[in-house]
Amino acid sequence: MTTGSRVISWSATLLLVVGCATTTPAAPATAEAAKAQITILYDAFGKPSAMQKDWGYAALIEYGGKRILFDSGNNPDILAQNTKAKNIDLSKLDFVVMSHRHGDHMGGLAYLLKVNPTMKIYAPKDGLGGVYGTDWPSSFYRKDPSLPPEQRYYSGAPPEVIRFGSAWPGANIQLVDKTGEIAPNIYLISLISDKPGTLEMRELSLAIKTPEGMVIVVGCSHPGIDKIVEEASTINPRIHMVAGGFHLVVASDSDIEKIVATLHDTFRVEFVAPGHCTGEPAFTALQKAFRDHYLYAGLGTSLALGSSQNKTSSEENLNRLAKLSNRKLIGTYLLGRIVAFPDIHDK
Repeated sequence: MTTGSRVISWSATLLLVVGCATTTPAAPATAEAAKAQITILYDAFGKPSAMQKDWGYAALIEYGGKRILFDSGNNPDILAQNTKAKNIDLSKLDFVVMSHRHGDHMGGLAYLLKVNPTMKIYAPKDGLGGVYGTDWPSSFYRKDPSLPPEQRYYSGAPPEVIRFGSAWPGANIQLVDKTGEIAPNIYLISLISDKPGTLEMRELSLAIKTPEGMVIVVGCSHPGIDKIVEEASTINPRIHMVAGGFHLVVASDSDIEKIVATLHDTFRVEFVAPGHCTGEPAFTALQKAFRDHYLYAGLGTSLALGSSQNKTSSEENLNRLAKLSNRKLIGTYLLGRIVAFPDIHDK
């Protein structure tokens, strides 16, 4: 085969694949249960739409027949507006995960509980006074039997366990204080922050064990995005994707570079889809390091998982194709992965 004919052959293959990608009919309604995607419902950046931008984070994760709300954003009215704009019904969930106690992640709970008051909510078990409620053995405080009963807590006969109230009385909150599996191949990563300002605060991250590796959804990464990924790697060392807030919004360039190198070089994360508190300088640094494995995850974006991993819109795929062809590379996104062919002029 001549060089010219090979050019025509590769070009024909490219056009055929792109044509199939742009004309594939929509999946039937019966495939709804098989959806595997992450949809960003709350964030402060995104393309113009009927959704409202605001500081905070919330995402709907659909995987393995489960529908999971991860965090609830900052404002119940905005969460309501954004879910309606995406035609998402929060009364049809399997469970909710609240990453931590900050208002920009739990502020939308009032709307969730309005439409789904009995939904199971996994939340971090904090120390005394945790906003999601907590319980402690009565042995946590020192006792003095020499005092008269009226000066002693519970008249000197406390219950074995003292339960502290929640900001949402009656909500079906299940407290979590350790990493574990909560549904088939779906895990909660539980870590405590050792950073100034959030010292001793527990944070939960969602980790899904997929055939391609672990998919991790983080809220604010206060314990450290590197430590969260490290914990998830004990379940499966292959880290396929990390999405959510990496908490680098006020980090120095040198600290950002260290985290980017750790994710890219140490843990060999395949894809990143940063949002929320990751920060604009970190967006830039991550794009530079991960290149085509950096996934835009602004408000309203849906990130496909599984066999259609990371499939973007046909228009975005075509734009990526144009960029690839300018790099002496002919390729396309086939089911969300780059299928790259070597430049035939180098043969």
